[in-house]
Amino acid sequence: MKYDLIVIGGGPAGMMTAGRAAENGAVVLLLEKNDKLGLKLLITGKGRCNITNANNDVRSLVENFGKPGRFLFSALNSFSNQDVVKFFEDRGLETETERGNRIFPKTGGADQVLSVLKSYLKDNKVEIKINSQVKEFVIKKNEIQKIILADKNELEAKSFAICTGGKSYPLTGSTGDGYKWLEKMGHTVIPPEPVLTPIILKEKFIKDLEGLSLKNIEVSLYQNNKKQDSRFGEALFTKNGMSGPIILDVSKRIGQLLKTGEVELSIDYKPAINFEELDKRLQKEFTQQVNKTFKNALIKLLPKKLIPVFIHQVNISPEKKVSEISKQERKNILHLMKNFKLNVRGLEGYNKAIITAGGVSLKEIDSKTLASKKVKNLYIAGELLDLDGPTGGYNLQVCWSTGYTIGNNFKK
Repeated sequence: MKYDLIVIGGGPAGMMTAGRAAENGAVVLLLEKNDKLGLKLLITGKGRCNITNANNDVRSLVENFGKPGRFLFSALNSFSNQDVVKFFEDRGLETETERGNRIFPKTGGADQVLSVLKSYLKDNKVEIKINSQVKEFVIKKNEIQKIILADKNELEAKSFAICTGGKSYPLTGSTGDGYKWLEKMGHTVIPPEPVLTPIILKEKFIKDLEGLSLKNIEVSLYQNNKKQDSRFGEALFTKNGMSGPIILDVSKRIGQLLKTGEVELSIDYKPAINFEELDKRLQKEFTQQVNKTFKNALIKLLPKKLIPVFIHQVNISPEKKVSEISKQERKNILHLMKNFKLNVRGLEGYNKAIITAGGVSLKEIDSKTLASKKVKNLYIAGELLDLDGPTGGYNLQVCWSTGYTIGNNFKK
């Protein structure tokens, strides 16, 4: 049988591509090398699945991807974040907007999102083959004639879409196959890198802070004593470093800086108030707790789990009476609250990276259709493209918009 479209990769971009093309009347085959669709989707947002971002200003939304974001204008016009919400809600999945404009399913999570997509495929009669790994593309005169699977089966189609994702979370099947195929076809692939990944720190005391969640803090990056970047929001200590939204968002910059030297991370635990205001607050706390020991006087200022580490770092005896703390020691406390320094060892890498930066050069893709400019009957969607945004649903939006745009090429 010759299909109108064969889609390779059963992740969010692949399922949206296949479903939309079939909805438009195309005869579609979806190939997935795993034994299930959407394995990576199921772990998105720790299983909750942040489907998109509620930022309805398209210009502002694309700016979150840097200069390459301009490529997305056409795809977002075809299928916006509002369209994504409507798509899922029309199919019975209620959504809610949380902090940072993050849109999640109201009940359930990633499994509900996957269920909607599977129903979309079924309703539009998409043929699905699981455990189907592509081994070879047969190309003649800049056109794919057929593909050969690992089991030696050969499949033909008028058009093909590669939606195999990047290299993050390789256990879910994202092993970078698409990059190799596309390079072989003549595409330029900007070297992939893990981004939106937790970081590893050098300090041994980090293990004592594992699980500590921090809100409304500011994290800044320094190299050679020069401030390179900063973020405000939420973070989390892990057994060997840090994670959480602001750490993930700054991880790409950390990776870039580590190539040229040491990177220092500074936490401001009280970014909403300046040094003088914090000093007044600290003095007020100390006045009210004048007979307490130092270790018991910080409970209103710092998270309980952080206090022993903080006291050790500031080098004041935990048993010292608050009334005995000198002006210089108080200054040291203030400085540490506003500038808690940590040294970065590295990034966790692909095993824990949410997405992959780099990918197929956008210059070689038609932004209006997502068609390859190198191969006549090829389309490319999702994480394979040289696009990466921050946390908050931006990267899934790329999958939905680019997949839907490809599907729109098959209107009959």
